[in-house]
Amino acid sequence: MTHVQKIDPVAVDELVHENKAVLLDIRTPSEILAQEIPDSVVMPFDLISAERIEDIVGKDKKVVFVCRSGSRAVQAAEAVSGKIDAAVLDGGIVAWVRNGLPVNEGRSIIPIERQVLITIGTLLLLTLFLSYAVSTMFLVLVAFFGAGMIFAGITGSCGMARILLLMPWNSTSLCSNNSCAAQRQK
Repeated sequence: MTHVQKIDPVAVDELVHENKAVLLDIRTPSEILAQEIPDSVVMPFDLISAERIEDIVGKDKKVVFVCRSGSRAVQAAEAVSGKIDAAVLDGGIVAWVRNGLPVNEGRSIIPIERQVLITIGTLLLLTLFLSYAVSTMFLVLVAFFGAGMIFAGITGSCGMARILLLMPWNSTSLCSNNSCAAQRQK
């Protein structure tokens, strides 16, 4: 485990304003939709690589990883340690807000993974009740939902998630600041 530099929010804000650092937000889409630091660059944690970061940010600036409280950011910085100049926003966006630094407030939505669990759980309980109250034939639906969950786990493709993503409460763009425009220009 390598040592990762942690920088307090006020110092990070100064580095960004001096054009010496770029904030790289690695939180989940739902976290970013709820609250984001202006002009931060969005890159989900599972897409982190030194090459991608250099393509987006360049080689001449320090990359300061941002997550909710700092622990995921440490893992991301460790993954690219020695390849790029990386640091971590100490305390994450929680500390950023606590220090009174600017954030764009959005709307909070339940992450899609939890929406799938809620939906499947509700459907399972409903079909169980219907199989007891109406007909045992509804148990076929329980088998169908179980097979769907197994298929999603094996393939990584969840039909329920695809359907839920089409719902109106999930149709908000992730590009609410200039970060997406900056990424498209690169």
